[in-house]
Parts: sequence; structure tokens; C-alpha cells
Amino acid sequence: MNIAFIPVRCGSKSIPFKNIKEFCKKPLVYWNLKALQDSLNIDKIYVATDCNEIKEVVNSFNFSKVLIYDRDKENATDTSSTEDVMLEFIKKNSFLDNDTFILVQATSPLTQTDDFDKALKQYKEEKADSLLTCIRTKRFFWNKEAKPLNYNYKNRPRRQDFEGLLMENGAFYINTIGNIKKDKNRLSGKISIYEMPEYTAIEIDEEDDWIIAQKLMEKYILKEFKENKKIKLFLSDVDGTLTDAGMYYDIYGNELKKFNTHDGKGFELLRNAGIKTGIITSEETKIVENRAKKLKVDYLYQGVGFKGKLEAAKEICKKENISLDEVAYIGDDINCKELLENVGIAACPADALNEIKEMKSIIKLTKNGGYGAVREFIELLFKKSKV
Repeated sequence: MNIAFIPVRCGSKSIPFKNIKEFCKKPLVYWNLKALQDSLNIDKIYVATDCNEIKEVVNSFNFSKVLIYDRDKENATDTSSTEDVMLEFIKKNSFLDNDTFILVQATSPLTQTDDFDKALKQYKEEKADSLLTCIRTKRFFWNKEAKPLNYNYKNRPRRQDFEGLLMENGAFYINTIGNIKKDKNRLSGKISIYEMPEYTAIEIDEEDDWIIAQKLMEKYILKEFKENKKIKLFLSDVDGTLTDAGMYYDIYGNELKKFNTHDGKGFELLRNAGIKTGIITSEETKIVENRAKKLKVDYLYQGVGFKGKLEAAKEICKKENISLDEVAYIGDDINCKELLENVGIAACPADALNEIKEMKSIIKLTKNGGYGAVREFIELLFKKSKV
């Protein structure tokens, strides 16, 4: 069995509650948990914490492989070592000596699923006892006696000809349960090195690290992350999205809404592709109920209130055993903003409020609400193979 282990605690003098502080729109600990959750090689993921706030945040992700481990208070202090909590955890669980243990650092959020998978493969192929991650640095190092450590200054090499040094980046470590029990260390025996890109050298310990890491995340990870996202649930707002936001009444005072038949076909395409669908709206009308039945949506949430859309989406995700990152949502008004900020892929009609259209990473469609904007979004998802 391959077990991943992430130690996170409440205390952090430099950045309070940094493990759950928002990092690129998600709590910091989310990024490694997501990468591990998506790996087919990881069986279980344990988050070792002493903090109720961290537990609540981690549980809100609804990751199926993630379990909470309540670490002892004495191993959650500023002076506690990672080895201390590892050994405590192993002692309290009945693992086999040949089970693989992956120690993962939440402060290295740039680690990707591919890194875990490739490192595990390398670890097994090289028949190593343990493995650590490093980056290659081509800097020139000196000691305090002014002696060069890794080059001859009289024959300074060109960067492209310089092999450089491998530097531990602290992203993750692999060993067996038996080795850790015996050597009381994350590393032992024959050690293999898995080399990661140079930008992953950053570890978040100080405020400046946080700023730099976010920029690196945006540059190297998030673009690719968005492009490769797989959508399992499609959600839509109603007024101004599935409709033109107009308020129509017949001579008897009955309220009417204008829907678009092309949007309806889009929901059919999603259904045929095995994608779950849903409608979330603040109002509650028989009209929307009838339209939802016509569209054969899997979920209908009406009357959710101003801040209820995100909670409704979370409830659906829990039922489907997926994360918000696997959700596509289209909305047009400020009561949609919170949900738009938290889903994997967000879009808005061309006539959405400016505050919505100005959101970072939102897809601004060319069609207005009620005029095929939802269908346009769905076709875009299919075109980019997101569904």
C-alpha cells in the first residue's frame, strides 16, 4: 500500500494559519492533497493535525482518499520534528513494514500528480530504500574561508556546460514503514534522488516566500492545471443565464420566463456524455421546476438565498464524491460570484454584470443570457475536451 502523509499544525509564527491560508484561491494544503488525490498510485492520504480549523477545511474538499489523523499536542509544537510525528503516527497504526510511506510538505504547493507518480516508479525501478526530491542549481558556492566549493574560479564554466549541484527542495520523501521504524528517519539505506524543475525550490516559510510561490504557481502550474481540468458536473444559474433576465407577465398576472432551446440541447449533450447537471437559483418558481424537468437535470436547488449557491454546490459535490475543482458553472450576477470563484471552470454571458466579467480567469462568452450563452459554454467545454 502507498500511504501519503502530510503534517500540518495550527502554529506558525511567520504566517499565522498558513496551511489553510488562501493560496491562489485555494487553502495552501489543498494543492498537495489534490495532486495526491488524482494519483492512481496513492491509496490513502493522511493529514496529521492538531487543529480543528484545519480539519474543517480539509474535510470540505471531499477528497475520497483523505483521512484526518489527530496528532499528539506534544508533537505539534515549534520544537517538534517531523520525524517525531511520523513515528507517532506509524506506532498508532497497523501498517505493514513493506508499505510505502510518502512524506509530503504542504509548504511546497508546486508539486504535481505527475511528480508523485514518476518518483514512485523511479523508486521501485532503482530498488532504492528511500527517495528524496531535489532541484538542480547552477549557482557557484563558496565557504566562509573564501574557497569555492563547486567550481574553479580560474576556469569559470559557462552555465550550459556546468553540471551544477542537486539541492534538496523538501517537496516529498519516500521510504518504507519498516525502514522508518528501524532508522527513525525519513531517509535511509540506498537513497534515490528524484529531480524536479528549478522553480520548485521555493518552500513557504516567510511572507516573501508566499508572494514568490504564488507568482511561480500562476506561471508554471495554474495555466496547465486549467487546460487539463476534467469536468464531472455542470451547473447553471437561471435568470440572466438560462433566461434573458426579462420579467414577463400575461394578462392574468402570471410570471413568464423566456428560455432558449439551444441551451436545452446543450444539457442533452452533457447528459449523453455522462456529465451530471444541475440548476441553482435564488428564486423559487414553478416555471424553473418545469424547465428543470424538461432538461432532465440531476439537481435542482431553488430559493438558496444570496450566499447559498456555493453551499448548494458543495452539497452536490459531496453526494457525487467530487471536488468543486471538477465543476463548471455559469452565472451572471453578484450572487453567483462566490460560486464562480470556487469552481474549476467559470463562465458568464456577454451581458453579465461588469463585476462578474472582470473576475480573474472567468470565461467571457460572446452570447447574452437567454440567447445561447449556456450552449456556447457547453460547446467550449467539449471543444477543449473538458467533458
